[in-house]
Amino acid sequence: MDVPATLKPVQKPTSDAQTHNGAELLIKTLADLGVDTIFGYPGGAVLPIYDALFNNHDLKHVLVRHEQAGVHAADGYSRSTGKPGVVLATSGPGATNTVTGIATAMMDSIPLVVLSGQVPTSVIGNDAFQEADIVGITRPITKQNYLVRDVNNLESVLREAFHIATHGRPGPVLVDMPKDMLNSRAKFKGTKDVDIPSFKPTIHGHQPQIAKAARMLSEAKRPLIYVGGGAILGEAWKEVTEFAERLNIPVTTTLMGLGAFPESKPQSVGMLGMHGTWYANMAMTECDVLLAVGARFDDRVTGRLNGFSQNSRKIHIDIDPSCIGKNVDVEVPIVGDVKRVIPAIDKLATPPQISEWWDTIHTWKKEHPLVVPKADDQIYPQHMIKMISEITEGNAIVVTDVGQHQMWAAQHYQYNHPRSWITSGGLGTMGFGFPAAMGAAMACPDRDVVCITGDGGFQMLTCELATAVEYKIPVKIAIMNNACLGMVRQWQQLFFDNRTSYSVFGSNNPDFVKMADAYGMIGMRATNPKEMREVLEKGMAIKDAPVLMDFSVVKEENCYPMVPSGAALFEMVESDEECKK
Repeated sequence: MDVPATLKPVQKPTSDAQTHNGAELLIKTLADLGVDTIFGYPGGAVLPIYDALFNNHDLKHVLVRHEQAGVHAADGYSRSTGKPGVVLATSGPGATNTVTGIATAMMDSIPLVVLSGQVPTSVIGNDAFQEADIVGITRPITKQNYLVRDVNNLESVLREAFHIATHGRPGPVLVDMPKDMLNSRAKFKGTKDVDIPSFKPTIHGHQPQIAKAARMLSEAKRPLIYVGGGAILGEAWKEVTEFAERLNIPVTTTLMGLGAFPESKPQSVGMLGMHGTWYANMAMTECDVLLAVGARFDDRVTGRLNGFSQNSRKIHIDIDPSCIGKNVDVEVPIVGDVKRVIPAIDKLATPPQISEWWDTIHTWKKEHPLVVPKADDQIYPQHMIKMISEITEGNAIVVTDVGQHQMWAAQHYQYNHPRSWITSGGLGTMGFGFPAAMGAAMACPDRDVVCITGDGGFQMLTCELATAVEYKIPVKIAIMNNACLGMVRQWQQLFFDNRTSYSVFGSNNPDFVKMADAYGMIGMRATNPKEMREVLEKGMAIKDAPVLMDFSVVKEENCYPMVPSGAALFEMVESDEECKK
């Protein structure tokens, strides 16, 4: 009787200088593609890869404590550098643990390559130990995914995966690799060129549309430039800044576009949307020509669609044709790379005559500034963010979780540099901040990296404190501790008659300073503004180790301005009293 293939002893292949096993081929191809860091967690299906990594000096492997954190760390690495992040996970639960991180990257168009192990090909589909159809599971949340059954295809699939992840609208790609394929042998070809006939993103915009856009902007009386994350991903911040300055047109950015246009420039009106500035939302409402640059008109920006910028003619530049016209009809659609399209418009446009428009915007700014409350005996969240901005001189990479602290960090830290703001915008993933900050800190060792997080989101992946300590990742964790899920509590207070159902932690929060000490990390606490400054100055001065700073903030402070659910941008409110009305 034949012995089943899965029960036969593994025969170590004879040495062949001209070939490599699949695991070795994987590592060699990654190095050839310029990968220098992998975030991963080992398991049975990927043991051949970890064996190949054992004596490898070309790639740095970071052992995270949870696969979701590994994806978030690779995400932070990518957002801070523009290079694709790389993640390695084993089959089954290892692979499924990556799903939230992959969906986070997909929603924000972040280039990742996720490498997952799979059970041997002979038992795929048989409910084998630690088997999961990760290709099927991730199909809706990846740009592309692959199951590589033949080792001879592995190198070409990897090169194709990196090409797809980084070209056109970026996004995550998953490569699933059965264990027996990783043990099979093939030659390394080293072929650099990647040609995918079905994947040819449009780079250069349509010239007649570009001319039409230039004419509309030149003739506008109340123009507005609306900049999204595509300007960061497409590395078009220099082109956007020069264009806006030359034409002297006001600029608003989305949550994902912060840093694409320096907020210190006089043309900046700050962030728009659900928690955007009053004047940015009103500029969007009252403008007559709107230029959308690498933005997708998502619901957090538009508010109620039938009340969104009703009197404007709209120009939309995006490399992804599926984003144009998806949510908002536009008069001038331009499919192309923002970095190329903006200079093409700039060559044809002339500065519009908009002095009255600027007078209106300056009046709005004066009458409706962002409020930063202060007190001598308690820490207001807005003041905390302002102080972090002051102490870091606005030069840090700021990474957040999701919630009130995220919005306050977006509002009150002044972003003057691209790739200095990292947050989960589309999916809104709690637990994202700390591991993403680790990835950014490893990628950018010459910059301060501050993780501004809430006590709720931080607790989701506190296991990564061990990773930060082991690798001496000098991330500074600033916990905005209000003993509750702040944004949930705010909505319950305002819209559910203050029924704070399961959103308040009370005294059940851990002592974060003791937690830091348990992991061998420096931990500090502040309960008033004087202590806050002392803790921030001391913590930021430590450059060679991670630091945890716990700030006890005013518990029931709410985040304003705010556009209530179902309201239009011009129906935003600026206080609890306005919201009740």
